[in-house]
Amino acid sequence: MRITLLASLICSSLVLVACNDSDTDTPVSPPATPTVAAGTKLDLAVLQTTDLHANVLSYDYYKTTDDTTIGFERTATLIDAARKENPNNLLFDDGDTIQGNSLSDFQAQIEPVKCDSQLAIHKVMSHMKYDAGNIGNHEFNYGLKFLGQVTGNAMKTGPEAGQNCKGPDFPLMVSNVNNAGDGKPLFAPYVILERTFKTTDGKDIKLKVGVIGFTPPGIMNWDKRNLEGKVTVLPVVEAAKKYVPQMRAAGADIVVALSHGGISDAPYSPEMENAVYYLAKDVPGIDAIVSGHSHSFFPDGKNYKDIKNVDNVKGLVNGVPTVMAGFWGNTLGVLKLNLEFDGKAWKTKSSQGELKSVSTKDAAGVATTVAAKTEIAKLVEKEHQGTIKYVSAGVGKSEYRISSFFSQVGPTAAMRLINLAQADYVAKFVKANLPQYDKLPILSAAAPFKVNFRGTGFTDIMAGDVAIKNIADLYLYPNTLQAVKINGTAVKLWLEKSAEQFNQIDPAKTANQDLINSAFPSYNFDQIDGITYEIDVTKDKGSRIVNLSLNGKALDLKADFIVVTNNYRASGGGGFAGLDGSQIVIDSGGDANRDIIVNYVKEQKTLTLAKQGPVANWRFAKVKTAGKVLFETSADAAAASVAAQDKINNVSLDSTKADKSAAVFSIDLSK
Repeated sequence: MRITLLASLICSSLVLVACNDSDTDTPVSPPATPTVAAGTKLDLAVLQTTDLHANVLSYDYYKTTDDTTIGFERTATLIDAARKENPNNLLFDDGDTIQGNSLSDFQAQIEPVKCDSQLAIHKVMSHMKYDAGNIGNHEFNYGLKFLGQVTGNAMKTGPEAGQNCKGPDFPLMVSNVNNAGDGKPLFAPYVILERTFKTTDGKDIKLKVGVIGFTPPGIMNWDKRNLEGKVTVLPVVEAAKKYVPQMRAAGADIVVALSHGGISDAPYSPEMENAVYYLAKDVPGIDAIVSGHSHSFFPDGKNYKDIKNVDNVKGLVNGVPTVMAGFWGNTLGVLKLNLEFDGKAWKTKSSQGELKSVSTKDAAGVATTVAAKTEIAKLVEKEHQGTIKYVSAGVGKSEYRISSFFSQVGPTAAMRLINLAQADYVAKFVKANLPQYDKLPILSAAAPFKVNFRGTGFTDIMAGDVAIKNIADLYLYPNTLQAVKINGTAVKLWLEKSAEQFNQIDPAKTANQDLINSAFPSYNFDQIDGITYEIDVTKDKGSRIVNLSLNGKALDLKADFIVVTNNYRASGGGGFAGLDGSQIVIDSGGDANRDIIVNYVKEQKTLTLAKQGPVANWRFAKVKTAGKVLFETSADAAAASVAAQDKINNVSLDSTKADKSAAVFSIDLSK
């Protein structure tokens, strides 16, 4: 039997795991459980972080300035307070932990963390004594070798097992990812924590808490380059049905599921990424769920209110206590469970989910911010300063402002820069390597990542020097460039999916109408350069793209095109019809889209509006509306001047929110 180092460490009297490499389906024999009197009561708080994305400090590396609305250093203060309030507690992280900002890129790609060192985020989490953590989809972004190293050899099998490097001081698990070679779990699928808690009458009692993790099955598409042929995935519910009974047989008194997925009642499928609803509905034996991935909040009295059997005040999904705590360390989730032993098993008599924010605003917009835990910054000072030096390196100059303020309502200089860099890369690649494609038109697709979707803010690069941090702010994710060969019909379907960003507008309606569908991820609003088209927002989804043309002629739907994009989209990410990975004809070999943009700016030396400015290749189909059509953007005083620079002349300021968090603009769709 081969057992990895971390599994060896956690197969102890304090933590039991599914450690049997030869047969993971064999239940672990439970230790003898002391007799517990019927009616014994116990209050237990499950504390949660999720989607930290390496945001250790309250700092924006893209702007090289403090951001007190995020950061684990402030979440840590909330953890201390919650532990003081709830002496019986467990602290879990739900994944997407090691990737997501310039600090993570610095430690993975610029000055890779050494085998005997912990990642900065793991260092501070270990300091806060987490009980367990899950593996999210973004954990796979830097490849299996890196993941195997920084998780401390937590991988149980496969080509990257056996590295014997230092990882976090708490167990990591995921139950639905297996090694393709032998079918065994890549990580321990679950752990059973043995903890001593105090009952409500003050007596010490030992409880066995089973903790199981799940990651979205979509990783096989989103990180195809890193995972294809190396791992396989199980659907989330199927993995739960396999392992939860094992955990109970192994002595788990209660079971907590760490599901890196959100809450959706869309029909269940094996590929479903947001499967929490069905974990709660269809898997007996789960007592509490920690949710994530969606960068959303639950319970908050607002989200998911229209889903049947969801209580967004108490925090219940199909009767199972559930919590989801935002992203980037902006929130701590607290799930209070009132447990009672009925003579045979522990049952949740009542529960209450709560969200604790690091920054809040009152009705007047006055902010109150939680103080940072000072030890956290001290632990990562070297990594922090190294990252600042890295992102501050200059790459060129710009004669104009590069802003995403209006990238949802018209062609902008920000999107144009991305598409120019991508198209330039592929044109050179085709010329050097693929002469058989040199007659095919090259189109380029890019989406605005930062238009304040779920609080991400905006990209705003001032005229003047351009640094790596600016490009990283424009292109937020470590995607790699890929290109697909598709026909005109697929191009139109691509644009139709992107156009779902907009609500359907009723021209006869006199009341205000919101243009942007706030639930649609901005990173799925691809804008394709090289063709011209209009979006008719008065039409139903799937029939909004009109006047689609190339060089002044209607686009030939049977003709072939090369479309430049990223590995996420080319492999099927976002659910775009006709994109599933089989159409990829150009793979950059690992060249990141953002690095391609950096190299393009270096080659150009100075960006000018004449050469890199926006081109009016798409617009809204003209329609006169009886009432106002509105959208939100930055409250920056210069927003209107940015619109003028980008030649978006049909928008005007309508109002500014009382707390100054956003400006509301109206758009005249008749112009």
